[in-house]
Amino acid sequence: MKLLSDILYKTRLEEIVGSTNVAISSVTFDSRKVKKDALFIATRGTASDGHHYINNAIEEGAAAIVCEDFPDTFRENITYVKVLNASSALGYIACHFYDNPSEKLKLVGITGTNGKTTTVTLLFNLFRGLGYNVGLISTVENKINGTVIPSTHTTPDALTLNELLAKMVDEGCQFAFMEVSSHAIVQHRITGVKFTGGAFSNITHDHLDYHKTFDEYIRAKKQFFDHLPDDAFALTNKDDRNGLVMLQNTKAKKFTYGLKSVADFKCRVIENHLNGLLLSIDNQEIWVKLIGSFNAYNVLVVYAISVLLKQDKVSVLTTLSNLNSVEGRFQYIKSRNGIVAIVDYAHTPDALKNVLETIKDIRTGNEQVITLVGCGGDRDATKRPVMAKIACEYSNKIILTSDNPRTEDPEDILNQMQSGINPADKKKTLRISDRKEAIKTAIAFAKEGDIILVAGKGHEKYQEIKGTKYPFDDFAIVKENFKTLEE
Repeated sequence: MKLLSDILYKTRLEEIVGSTNVAISSVTFDSRKVKKDALFIATRGTASDGHHYINNAIEEGAAAIVCEDFPDTFRENITYVKVLNASSALGYIACHFYDNPSEKLKLVGITGTNGKTTTVTLLFNLFRGLGYNVGLISTVENKINGTVIPSTHTTPDALTLNELLAKMVDEGCQFAFMEVSSHAIVQHRITGVKFTGGAFSNITHDHLDYHKTFDEYIRAKKQFFDHLPDDAFALTNKDDRNGLVMLQNTKAKKFTYGLKSVADFKCRVIENHLNGLLLSIDNQEIWVKLIGSFNAYNVLVVYAISVLLKQDKVSVLTTLSNLNSVEGRFQYIKSRNGIVAIVDYAHTPDALKNVLETIKDIRTGNEQVITLVGCGGDRDATKRPVMAKIACEYSNKIILTSDNPRTEDPEDILNQMQSGINPADKKKTLRISDRKEAIKTAIAFAKEGDIILVAGKGHEKYQEIKGTKYPFDDFAIVKENFKTLEE
């Protein structure tokens, strides 16, 4: 139980009706989860407005209400708190209700379009390898040391986030690493959370269905750095043309990393093979099991964060060299007859280009590159023709297929993708909306030495169609078809 007056600290209050000397048993913004003596926060979401459910919450036993607009009538013995922004208030209240767990460990957030999951997962595994108790919050999964907690969002809502951080503190975690999405930033999911540091990977075309313009998307990412405290570090990719923008106005200590620019942390790719990278970091050579120059950036930012967290450089490099790649990120498998398949989460134009450029760097030129690619439904449609065009540019053959169509017709998505393909490239393009059949067809086309890229879903174990998630695993389907070839 917490006193309402204590958990309202830092919240921008406009008016209070009733007493704040009220014991609160739980906090929720979902009226269906209200329990006796709960605090209900009426947030305005994209799908519904919590203000419509204030009376329901009171009927279920809520003792207090936080809202942006007072109801027409007040109930007896209920405290009403009017705030400027209910989502922001939820952030602060969640922190205080769970005793500000982010202040009790070293929390580092990674933001950017691509590379977030790989970076936080590598950091988690690295610090575990260095002997620490560590927490992870990512798109793929959340972890507290060896315990896996399923993930539903890239960044959880404020209550779930603080509850997770509190559990990490209880389990003795000294460090936690989390992905910070642009949606989470503007929706106040991280409001009130104290970060020891923040890092920026890159920013490319994505989420314009939500942010509307690229400038708005950049501003969303920048807000994360704007709110870092002066005792935190802000680390940015100097090779990204918007990298230094992130550091403008931040109070945090500023650091840069890069492969091409003069930066605080530097890396050079010496060798790039299908089984790993030979890198020079801070004039020390290191072999890592990750593939592609885009992963050189991921390794470098992990190294930089570790050094900024006062870890021994030699121990960091040694441990890094033993880490495996992240599931669904340039995850490859080879058939007995020499066909190579790569499963990757690449679902943005830049990520797809990075993966295909990596394949170009490691191929001999005598093999075919067959790319299977789709685009998600109910998401930014402007990237669809761009992704198809990139796939054509780097591939001998492409198969346009379904990703997670969600509520859209897969054929409509494929039509939009196909509009980006030049007439001359149409002869090397196939359309197969059934993703399983598309993977089977790609493998049937392939000969010894050929490389198949299955892009877009990576680690996901489902395909979402018309509101239902069906079991679907790209890597498992590739493996199954490879096995059939061997029979």
